[in-house]
Amino acid sequence: MKFVTSILNRRAVMALAAASMLAGVMHSAPVSAADVTIPIIVKDTTSFYWQIVLAGARKAGKDLGVNVPELGAQAETDVNGQVSILENAVASNPAAIVIAPTEFKALGKPIDEAAAKVKVIGIDSGADSKAFTSFLTTDNVQGGRVAADGLAAAIGAANGGKIEGDVALITNAPGAGSLEQRKQGFTEQLKAKYPGLKLVADKYADGQATTGLNIATDLITANPNLKGIFASNLIMAQGVGQAVAENNLGGKLALVGFDSDEKLIKFLNDGVISALVVQDPYRMGYDGIKTALAASKGEKVEANVDTGANLVTKANMKDPKIDALLNPKLK
Repeated sequence: MKFVTSILNRRAVMALAAASMLAGVMHSAPVSAADVTIPIIVKDTTSFYWQIVLAGARKAGKDLGVNVPELGAQAETDVNGQVSILENAVASNPAAIVIAPTEFKALGKPIDEAAAKVKVIGIDSGADSKAFTSFLTTDNVQGGRVAADGLAAAIGAANGGKIEGDVALITNAPGAGSLEQRKQGFTEQLKAKYPGLKLVADKYADGQATTGLNIATDLITANPNLKGIFASNLIMAQGVGQAVAENNLGGKLALVGFDSDEKLIKFLNDGVISALVVQDPYRMGYDGIKTALAASKGEKVEANVDTGANLVTKANMKDPKIDALLNPKLK
């Protein structure tokens, strides 16, 4: 019996040693990419533009083996909702966070607080914070300049080469960093290059296409010399485009929008919209996750990345590069 007991004891000791060694190996194994979670928080999960951003982030997650929760409010005006989503995301202890801030001032402190615990990568719009590890966006000031050039060209084409008359600017909602920068670039370019164009209306809406429609309709009625409108985001371009279509002013009243979806592309093809300034939201989403993963590993990343802006007209919309921007793969 002593011999049997001795054998059993030795086996027990060996089993315990093996278990201990396995535990040590498991404990020391590096965390795989599949164990990494990087949430992306957009302004509005329902908008086509943000769906493109999410599609890019989703593809990056698949390519890199990263779990990418797709988060965001139901409207760009829901600032408090985005703050709550950010706080909850931080509480889940992710490897990093990618966010497109809804409002410049309001998101500043929440991003500062988040960045004290986790790497934060900004995309699309800025915030009143210096805590971003990296920031990927369109140069929105330059985007505004491109819009002014496109509007001037369209006005000239519709008026025998004369670039003169009244123009208007309609912004989706006050306080959004990207939209304020587009406004800055647009107004500066008008003053610098187009003295014949007078900005007679600078309006803010409430994030609803119907409001953009109503503002544009009122402007058309009140300003018989109105020659052009810049609608500085997708939602406003939808509403203003509808106003131009309903008043049969396609080709007569120049309209430049920002971003694209199926409706705006049809407006462009039908001559309702003169031009679109198109960003690369897919790249923002993809490179946002890619950059966040690198930052979470302690790798050096660029502080600022310009993802580009392109003027799209009916003449160039079939070019391969432009077509890829207008018709991104969402799955």
